[in-house]
Amino acid sequence: MPYRPEHKAETRARIVENARLLFNRHGYDNVTIDMVMEAASLTRGGFYSHFRNKQELFAAAVSSFLMGRGARWRAEAGVNSVDPALEDAANMLRSYLSPAHLDDLEGQCPMIALPSDVARAEPQVQTAYQDLLQAMIGLYERSMPEAREDRRTTARALAALSVGGMVLARTIPDAALAAEVREAAFKKAIAMLSLNPEIVP
Repeated sequence: MPYRPEHKAETRARIVENARLLFNRHGYDNVTIDMVMEAASLTRGGFYSHFRNKQELFAAAVSSFLMGRGARWRAEAGVNSVDPALEDAANMLRSYLSPAHLDDLEGQCPMIALPSDVARAEPQVQTAYQDLLQAMIGLYERSMPEAREDRRTTARALAALSVGGMVLARTIPDAALAAEVREAAFKKAIAMLSLNPEIVP
């Protein structure tokens, strides 16, 4: 019996999602193609029907977050990414800089889970990472009124606080300090949106 027309796309998506989970948990260098294919319940030989090499898979795994796990996460957080308002940006900040996001190793955004790996990766991986950042900046920028002259700069600062705050919180061993860094980033970001900073994640 021949495969359904969508079989190849579904198989590729399964490989990519399992790779994303493994890269998040173990880092790029500690994940092999064999590990990815085993997690996807596929044979190693099938890998090359979808990807030329591990770097191409890495790029696909980073890119997949935006409309995959990231899309589900935004929906759960109440973020309207199509036509965002200030409250959507606040919800984004509150969820991104939350303890739940910090503790969700497999579900973390690649921008906080894999920055060092991406910095050493090939251009296609770095482009995928940059696309995630541009999407975050775009959401923040579009959430602010067009009349706000500093919205472009503010959006970039909000993204820097979001990603930078979580990278630090994920990296340092002192849990109390990590929480303080994360909460400080959230409060400053909310203040930049001119919203009430009293509720911290």
